[in-house]
Amino acid sequence: MPPHSAKDKLREALLDAATQSFLGAGPAAWYRARGKLRFDPIYFNLLQRGLLPDDGTLLDLGCGQGILLALIVAASRQYRSGHWPAGWQAPPQGLRLEGLEYRPDRVAVARAALGTDARIEQHDIRVAEFPSCSAVTALDVLLYLEEQEQRRVLERAVRALNPGGVLLLREADARAGAAFQVTKWSEYFLEVTRGRFRPRLHYRAAGEWVDLLEGLDLVVRAEPMSSGTPFSNMLFVARRRAE
Repeated sequence: MPPHSAKDKLREALLDAATQSFLGAGPAAWYRARGKLRFDPIYFNLLQRGLLPDDGTLLDLGCGQGILLALIVAASRQYRSGHWPAGWQAPPQGLRLEGLEYRPDRVAVARAALGTDARIEQHDIRVAEFPSCSAVTALDVLLYLEEQEQRRVLERAVRALNPGGVLLLREADARAGAAFQVTKWSEYFLEVTRGRFRPRLHYRAAGEWVDLLEGLDLVVRAEPMSSGTPFSNMLFVARRRAE
């Protein structure tokens, strides 16, 4: 459906701007970026609520083809041009963007789309060095790691965070009943389409994620992040205490 309100039109313009750069990487990359931004609530939610810091460095773990980073770049430009949805927080203006991604094909797409607007490195987040940063994002990434690997990645992410920095983690709630079953089988299907016929995915209940993060001395808030979808996703906003 076409956008009706001024806010809808500005949001649609932002979606167009954020995905335009993916055209050069081929139609598949462009369609994926548009689908994620249109139907996954996490991306615009992070922006409109001002959950990202204005400066410092954002480290996106498992950044894929750089969809979140492309949205931040487009948002900054749109805001400076004076076209921004009423009621939304101002997007980051001085935030340096870095992404780590394991798959070389996605790294190539991200680099082609973002150019010099972000630094994209091909690394395994289980062993990569994390730079000092003011924010870390990990959206639907840790489920691919063993539980001890999840903990070690989070420990290193916390050490990399500046005092007062924020870790934004999105994972499924394994105790969400039918919604979790939809999430689990959807992810299983995606893994099969990628040629992984016996994927090993590792989920936790929302309370277990909170306990893990609080055990790393973070101040944690958990909230549903599946609006408009049948999934059981949760967003964990975890802040390192200011020294």
